[in-house]
Amino acid sequence: MEDFSSLNWLAIGVGTIASFLLGWLWYSPILFGTKWAEGSGVSLDSAAKMPAFAMFAQLLALLALAMVIGITAQVDALITAILAILATALFAASAGGFSNKSRYAITVDVCYRIAAGAVMIVFQGIF
Repeated sequence: MEDFSSLNWLAIGVGTIASFLLGWLWYSPILFGTKWAEGSGVSLDSAAKMPAFAMFAQLLALLALAMVIGITAQVDALITAILAILATALFAASAGGFSNKSRYAITVDVCYRIAAGAVMIVFQGIF
């Protein structure tokens, strides 16, 4: 059984928030948002019109991934963390393929998952 009390909660929290903010930038018109939205069949609305459920689910998914990375950091299992990140990225690719997203949109989704995981690993190392 995992010992959650010894997790690096600061690294998990900062990694979750930093990855969430990275997503905000990643999917904004500043970076990949405009072409991603076109390839995903969605429109980029103002922040006030963002889908609350999707944002909440994203935050929970990032927290769960940060916790997995925190657990793997406890036991020096970097390969396990990398495999977990790749699994989330491949699920994004699969879901994008089934929902007929463009290759560009799928690539943006996959690369975001990998980048978010990398951010979380970095924060485990910093803290």
